[in-house]
Amino acid sequence: MDNKLNKLLQDIPKGAVILSSWLTSKGYSHSLQHRYLKSHWLESIGSGAFKRENDELTVFGALHALQFQSNKYIHLGGISALGLLGFAHYIKMSEKSYSFYAQTGFKLPEWFKKNEEWKGHQLFCSSFLPPQLGIMDYNLGNFKIKISTPLRALMECLEIAPKNFDLEEVYLIMEGLTSLNPMEIQKLLESCTSIKVKRLFLYYSEVSNHTWFKYLNIDKINLGAGKRSMVKDGIYNEKYMITVPQKIN
Repeated sequence: MDNKLNKLLQDIPKGAVILSSWLTSKGYSHSLQHRYLKSHWLESIGSGAFKRENDELTVFGALHALQFQSNKYIHLGGISALGLLGFAHYIKMSEKSYSFYAQTGFKLPEWFKKNEEWKGHQLFCSSFLPPQLGIMDYNLGNFKIKISTPLRALMECLEIAPKNFDLEEVYLIMEGLTSLNPMEIQKLLESCTSIKVKRLFLYYSEVSNHTWFKYLNIDKINLGAGKRSMVKDGIYNEKYMITVPQKIN
């Protein structure tokens, strides 16, 4: 084994996807990459992407590569992040379907889209929050991935509700978020561009009677104008000008 290969196998975490573009930037030429393929040190998983021989392929290994090798703004978020962090006890989770979030216009590379191992996972693209705000590292043992904080994850659930997420389930999660940081909440709400998300978040937090709610400066949060109806046959809340499910009111 040559020294460069030895260093590569030490530097790449077990289970992580390895991108050809990243290898090139580290001084591993295409001819050298081809040699590693022929020697079966690396295995191709699609155009421009490899894995180490005998490594198990996981969607988290692919996400790690996108985040830390391609420096892409994509992360695990919404209900999937809340599940990992222990805030979704009452919500039925599926290990076969994770929710990923990225900015508007983001496109997954072909090696990711065509891989059968990752079919069924959801990608939501929206720019209602800045890409780096409310993001944390989550350690999976061999490597880490970037996921939403509980606060951002809840706001991501609200952003796709009610079409792709149940509003009553979001409320159940909100009730358990008793220890959020009001300064962090204020920053995300002021940075959020979705009127729907901001109104629902403030309504849910007030109804949940969280102690941190009284520390928020609502006057600094743009709540827009006009009424918003989230559900049919709901109850109208005059303060936030939204129609919500009757069970929540």
